[in-house]
Amino acid sequence: MSLPPLVEPAAELTRDEVNRYSRHLIIPDVGMTGQKRLKNAKVLVVGAGGLGSPALLYLAAAGVGTLGVIDFDVVDESNLQRQIIHRQSSLGKPKVESAAETVREINPLIDVVVHNTALDRDNIMDIFSGYDLILDGTDNFATRYMVNDAAVLLGKPYVWGSIYRFDGQASVFWAEHGPCYRCLYPEPPPPGMVPSCAEGGVLGVLCSSIGSIQVNEAIKLLAGIGEPIVGRLMIYDALEMTYRSVKVRKDPECPLCGKNPTQTELLEDYEAFCGAVSEEATEAVKDSTISVHDLKAMQERDDDIFLVDVREPNEYEIVSIPGATLIPKGDFLNGSALEKLPQDKKIVLHCKSGVRSAEALAVVKNAGFADAVHVGGGVVAWVNQIDPSLPSY
Repeated sequence: MSLPPLVEPAAELTRDEVNRYSRHLIIPDVGMTGQKRLKNAKVLVVGAGGLGSPALLYLAAAGVGTLGVIDFDVVDESNLQRQIIHRQSSLGKPKVESAAETVREINPLIDVVVHNTALDRDNIMDIFSGYDLILDGTDNFATRYMVNDAAVLLGKPYVWGSIYRFDGQASVFWAEHGPCYRCLYPEPPPPGMVPSCAEGGVLGVLCSSIGSIQVNEAIKLLAGIGEPIVGRLMIYDALEMTYRSVKVRKDPECPLCGKNPTQTELLEDYEAFCGAVSEEATEAVKDSTISVHDLKAMQERDDDIFLVDVREPNEYEIVSIPGATLIPKGDFLNGSALEKLPQDKKIVLHCKSGVRSAEALAVVKNAGFADAVHVGGGVVAWVNQIDPSLPSY
């Protein structure tokens, strides 16, 4: 489905711009008019991480006149395997500042707008309203649904992408011309069902594969060329090197973009809507969460505890808390872990950050281990606060 150009062309291109974008200008479908549209465009990239990195690089190189980036995180060493916009010298810097520096080196002819803040219900509508198109590079469901809802309510298109291990997906959501994200995923998955990249990993180059698709779609929308993947979901398997396209139809009953929408404003709490942890886990951790310092004290006192690491074997191989026994969370969910737990010791569970151990704790408590606890912050907190000599991931 061909769509009209999203923006009007700028008045002119300077001599420097003509020189820089000459390989675009000689493409008949782009030409001077298309490049002037890119110059006049304002694009916001949500997230300066795995997807945001290649997206920012190619949007800048393409000559998008105003390029915004929003992120609240700082550059960590574990980012450098895939977040190619950052450098070793960027460690500890806000990601938006690191990204802006690289973008300005790539193309000094464009304007870069930095939003060094977390995107939330209070600021999203104001921030989005200043841009023509949104490119979503987020990695959690709460923000994805919020981005979608704000884009629909503001009538703006956004280009979405998702990555995990060797698999990637991409689509364009624009309620005026097709489905929105809620048409594809009406409800978020159950808590803990879909691991994040931090838990399951991602092949670094996959970020560029999907990020490049996102930029390709953004350019098509801005310049009004080709057929954007509105109403289609592109699925990429890097191991099999296959692409396939799945049609996504607009849901007439969608509460946001359907015929009779019932949601006319942003939700009050997207974290609660997506359920970062289940209600059972939330209840289980009440008065049953200890810190890494508490755990260290238990070990130094030689308390009678059974410390369980509920991460996956490959994570355990990277780094582990001394004395921990590996029993993956899946074994708790299917019940096979319970027979491995001693009845005469206090059960202490941990994972990478505390989410998976909270879910496992709910299972353990329901099985009768009333005094079981989990370690808030998990391995990340242990490395940061107890033993910085250990590797992080």
